[in-house]
Amino acid sequence: MHLQHNPEILAFIDRLAETGSNYRMEEMESLYTEDLGFLVLTPEGAIARFSKEEIFAEFRSRRDAGEKPLSTAKKVLHIEEQGHEATAILYRQMGDRASPAFYELRLRRVAGEWRVAGETVLPWPDLATVKSFLPPREK
Repeated sequence: MHLQHNPEILAFIDRLAETGSNYRMEEMESLYTEDLGFLVLTPEGAIARFSKEEIFAEFRSRRDAGEKPLSTAKKVLHIEEQGHEATAILYRQMGDRASPAFYELRLRRVAGEWRVAGETVLPWPDLATVKSFLPPREK
């Protein structure tokens, strides 16, 4: 089954990856809501939450240190829209030395434009070991 995704959201995701991967901070400002919640699974199994200011500080620091651009490689796996909100699920790997990741983008339409209101980043699973989230039926 092939789903058709909203081309406006796909274009926004492309712009988001291109802008962030190249540390274009001024443009990034307009792509995120002020109340952004950026959630990351830590190696200890906890969730770390970063504000827009905190995550932007990391990108700004990388830019200012002269880091090379990040990879824009991604695969949109699913998009679900509900009115002025949408959720996009992506496979993303930002570089050869970065682990592949499962990204959930929580999007909100603000003044007619899509914005990122939240991101959740989790390690990409080894698909050979993925099982159902429910145990097998016994009956």
